Amino acid sequence: MLVQKRWFSAYRVYLILSGAYSLFFATITTINLVYQIEIAKLNPLQLVLVGTALETVAFLCQVPTGILADVFSRRLSVIFGLFLLGAAFVIEGSFPNFAVIMAAQALFGIGATFMDGAEQAWISGEVGEERVGHVFMRSTQIGLIGGLLGAALSVALGSIRLNLPVVFGGAMNIVLAGFLLLFMPEDGFQRVPRDEPHSWREMAGTFRNGMRVVRGSTILIIILMISLFYGLSSEGFDRLSSAHFLADFTFPALGQLKPVVWFGILSVGGTLLTLAASEVVRRRVNTSNQRILVRALFVINALWVASLFVFGLSGNFFLAVLAYWAAGVFRRVNQPIFTTWLTLNVDAKVRATVISMWSQMDALGQVVGGPPVGYIGTAVSLRAALTAVGIILSPVLLLFAMAARVGKRKAVVVEEGEVPVS
Repeated sequence: MLVQKRWFSAYRVYLILSGAYSLFFATITTINLVYQIEIAKLNPLQLVLVGTALETVAFLCQVPTGILADVFSRRLSVIFGLFLLGAAFVIEGSFPNFAVIMAAQALFGIGATFMDGAEQAWISGEVGEERVGHVFMRSTQIGLIGGLLGAALSVALGSIRLNLPVVFGGAMNIVLAGFLLLFMPEDGFQRVPRDEPHSWREMAGTFRNGMRVVRGSTILIIILMISLFYGLSSEGFDRLSSAHFLADFTFPALGQLKPVVWFGILSVGGTLLTLAASEVVRRRVNTSNQRILVRALFVINALWVASLFVFGLSGNFFLAVLAYWAAGVFRRVNQPIFTTWLTLNVDAKVRATVISMWSQMDALGQVVGGPPVGYIGTAVSLRAALTAVGIILSPVLLLFAMAARVGKRKAVVVEEGEVPVS
C-alpha cells in the first residue's frame, strides 16, 4: 500500500492525467475539424455553431459544477467529466451528422465543465500553493509531449479512416477515467458529510463566497474580463483555422502521403515549438511573483495578437504555417501562467468555484463571439474572419496594463505599511 501511495502520489497522478489526456485529446482534435469538414460536410457557420452549442452548455454549467466540486469532491468531478467527454467523442465520430455532432459537443461541454476548475483546485489542494506554479508548468510540458504523440497517432488512424481518431480518442478517455477512479487520491480536501442535511445550502453559501471574493478584488474582475475576450476570439480561431488552410491554400505535395498528413505536421510542429518555449518560460519566469507574471502575460499576449493578424492576412502558405504555429505557441504558453496568476489571487475554499467563473466568462465569450465570426467566414471570407479574431483579442493588452498598475499600487501600499485594497 505504501508503494502504491508513493507511485501514485497526487503529483504523479496529475502528470499522468495531463499526459494521457493530452495524448487522447490530440488524437481527437488533430483530425476532428477535418472530419467535420470533409465527412460531415459542415460549412464555416456550422463549424462555429457546433462550438457555440458546446460553449452554451459550458456557460450554463460552469459555476454549478464548480460548486459541486468545492462542496462534494473535486476528484469525482474530474472523473465524471472525463467519462462524459470520452462518451461525447465516441458518439460524434460514429455519426457524421450536423445535429448529432451538435448534441455530442453539448455533452462534451458538460464533461469539460466538471473538469474545469476541479482539476486545478484538486492539485492545488494536494501539493500546496507554494508548489502549484511549478506543477502547472511541468504538467503543461508533459501534456505537450502527450499531444505530440497524439498528433502522430491521429494522422496514422486518420489515414485509414477520418473518424477513427475521434472514436479511439473518446474511448481511451473513458479508460483514463477508470484509471483515475482507482488511483487518484484526494487528501487535501474535506467533503461535506453524506448525512449533512444542509448540503445544498452549503453549495449556495460557497457560490456567495465566491462572488464576494470576486467583487472584492479588482485583479479578479480584470482576470474575468480578460477571460471574456479570450472566449470572444478563440472560437473563430479554433473552428476556422483548418478550414482556412483547406480553402485558401494548396498543400505542397508530400510524395505519396495524403494531404491529411499536413495537419499532423501542423500539430507536431506547434507542439515542439511550445515545448521549447514553455521550458524557457519555466526557467525565466518567477511564478510566485505576480508583478513578473503580469509582465510576462502582457508580452506573450502582444505576440499572440500579432501572430493572429499575420495568419489571417498572409497569402503565403509557409508564412501562414509559421504564424499559425506562433499563435498556438503563445496561446498555450499563456495558459499555465494565467492559471497560476488566477490561483494566487483566490482563496483555497472557493478556488474551484472562482476558476469555474473564469471558465464561464470564457464560455460566454465563445457563445457571443463565435457566430458573428462564423458568419463573416461564410459571407465574406475566412481571411476576414481570422483577421477579426485578432482585432477582438487586442483589448486584453489594455487589461493587462491595468492589472500591472493595480499590482504596482498594491505593492506601494504594502511598502508604506497600509492595508492593501485589491
